[in-house]
Amino acid sequence: MTDFASGDRVAWLTIDSHGSYTEQMVIPVGYVVPLPDSIDHETAAAVVLHGLTADHFTTASHSVQPGDIALVHAAAGGVGLMLTQLIKARGGTVIGLVSRPEKIQIVENAGADHVLVSTGGAFVDRVKELTNGEGVHAVFDGAGATTFQASLEVLRTHGTLVFYGPLIGDVPSISMNEIPRSTRITYGVTNDHVRTPEELRARTSELFTLVERGDLVVNIGRRYPLIEAGQAHRDIESRATTGKLLLIP
Repeated sequence: MTDFASGDRVAWLTIDSHGSYTEQMVIPVGYVVPLPDSIDHETAAAVVLHGLTADHFTTASHSVQPGDIALVHAAAGGVGLMLTQLIKARGGTVIGLVSRPEKIQIVENAGADHVLVSTGGAFVDRVKELTNGEGVHAVFDGAGATTFQASLEVLRTHGTLVFYGPLIGDVPSISMNEIPRSTRITYGVTNDHVRTPEELRARTSELFTLVERGDLVVNIGRRYPLIEAGQAHRDIESRATTGKLLLIP
């Protein structure tokens, strides 16, 4: 694959060495996607990883259908906001969870039907109430062990828990006989969604088109100079941030 020239604008998902915290890097051409003129660098940085992650979760991990009800943890975060918009675009209903009241508006603006302020597993009763006791079709949970059991509890029969953590907390453990109501648990890995350069380009192109049409809005919560990468990680762990955080070389 040699269809790039010096000066072309590109983006990438990841590389094996995870060395993106740098000003310059060498990347295998198969990891690179071209940027349309309409997509600026910051939008590309915000949408490629989180957008592909959300696309993977709402198609391969749990194919969202019209009428599905989904619970989205950390709904004001970069992945959460993408999930909310893609679920709504596919005809689903979104119950978003946030850690602080000041995050409610940003999730409502992304299209969520209900937004609950909750930490840990305190959301169970309210989610069951919103679903008339049936539970949700899917839970998208990156919160780790602190919410894992509660996420299982709010699934309806044959529902799906899409686990993509731990962004916060430890990795949970569970015995097979503890999985209730014939539900499914999947651990989503985005690289499994784009196994070839062709898949990577096709799916990023679809995301760029959604952005160009205004159907997918990228929210950049904060920008940090590269030297402050440590602070960016501390801010994420504090759960005080919203949207995508960017490191600027």
